[in-house]
Amino acid sequence: MSMSRNLVTLSVVLNVFLAGALAGGAVWIRSGKSGQGYSLETAGGRLPEQDRSVFREALRDVRRESRQVILDGQQARREAADLLRQPVLDATALSAALERARNADVTVRMRLEQRIVEFAAASSAEGRRVLAEGLTRRAGSQLSAVPKKSP
Repeated sequence: MSMSRNLVTLSVVLNVFLAGALAGGAVWIRSGKSGQGYSLETAGGRLPEQDRSVFREALRDVRRESRQVILDGQQARREAADLLRQPVLDATALSAALERARNADVTVRMRLEQRIVEFAAASSAEGRRVLAEGLTRRAGSQLSAVPKKSP
């Protein structure tokens, strides 16, 4: 009885997690933004118009090139959801599906970050400053809480 209760609890927790991730992803995709947070990717929206166009095109290229990886990640999440719906949980298969989804997400993120690095390397000092501001806004109050060392 306790084992069944633990499995039901685990299933509910994972379902809530997956539902939140899917809802958040849908909002992110529809808005074309990553919400109110800041990152290198969102900081690109603050670049001068010509740089912003080049930046966005570079990120679109990465997403286009990574289409299969993105689809594989989505499929892995669907498989995980299907596994969670089963009367008997196959924890090993669920872990494997979630790992595949996570690996796909990490792969796409690494590709995006690498393209941003390439853009920054070819960018002006002003463009890099705008991107740096995106990172520091992301850190927010964490930066101001860290005392600066005096020389």
